[in-house]
Amino acid sequence: MLQYTAAGPGPRFCLYVHHTDSVREWAYDRTSHIGRLDTGLDEANAKGWTVVSMKDDWKTIFLSEKK
Repeated sequence: MLQYTAAGPGPRFCLYVHHTDSVREWAYDRTSHIGRLDTGLDEANAKGWTVVSMKDDWKTIFLSEKK
């Protein structure tokens, strides 16, 4: 989806959500047993896409979370 979005004409915003919060959701990365994000993370960094960490950048993951 990000490749398609980035390929269009004019300004584009590509946001890559990095699943890093094992407490409130799932954490998976380059070496996780759940999934591998090697290609996506490498491409996001190479193309200057915005990468956000669920653990570090999101206050709330699910609305049902107690605050």
